[in-house]
Amino acid sequence: MTTDQAVRDAKARWARRRRRLIGYGQWQPFTDAEPVRQHVRALGEFGIGWMRLARLAGVSTGGVSKLLYGDPQRGLAPTRRVRPETALKLLAVEPVLDNLGDRTVIDGTGTRRRLQALVYAGWTQSELARRMHADRGNFAKTIVSDLVEVGTHKTAVALYDQLWRTDPVEAGIPAHRAEAARQIAATRGWAPIGAWDDDRIDDPQAYPDWTGWCGTPRGGAIHYRIKIPVCQPCRNAAAQTAAA
Repeated sequence: MTTDQAVRDAKARWARRRRRLIGYGQWQPFTDAEPVRQHVRALGEFGIGWMRLARLAGVSTGGVSKLLYGDPQRGLAPTRRVRPETALKLLAVEPVLDNLGDRTVIDGTGTRRRLQALVYAGWTQSELARRMHADRGNFAKTIVSDLVEVGTHKTAVALYDQLWRTDPVEAGIPAHRAEAARQIAATRGWAPIGAWDDDRIDDPQAYPDWTGWCGTPRGGAIHYRIKIPVCQPCRNAAAQTAAA
């Protein structure tokens, strides 16, 4: 569910509750601010600052500032009560990738795997760096880094989506340089594009499926046939078969 849809659904629930409580004479136009304040602070730990949060939620920055800090110039403590509609808008914002700032640091697994797979396909690191508008030295760190910035990850994802089905030689990479890139990737144990499913490439716990049968008793034999070192899932499968 998108954030917009979540907000619309929450607003509808709130409106129904408001009408019911008004009918019972129990309507209170404000709600406790503390859970909202805790949510705002938690989002800050994910790199979503309160000013960015205000923009994402569509509420005033002044209101969020008072929620967190009060009004020191007037000697006012942080807000104790907020309007339910404001609370709902703020609580609807989650620390998903699209909400994070470009400079926020995240796990680099998906970035590494995509860039390494493109090198395995024959794209040179210098060409990938050029297309990412990255310094060659910084790119050399990014392609093996445990952590990357959100902006770098998004750029790498866009580049991967653009190039994964494109032959680098047909795109202008000299054949000998494309082959050199493939050899570098193979020597370093980088996995090819076909080894990753879209729903697994960002998962740090996932292993590449080198053979199409990795993790099964057949996988090890295929590793030997195509001369690729046996992966851990295939070693595990062989051990389980031997123990059976």
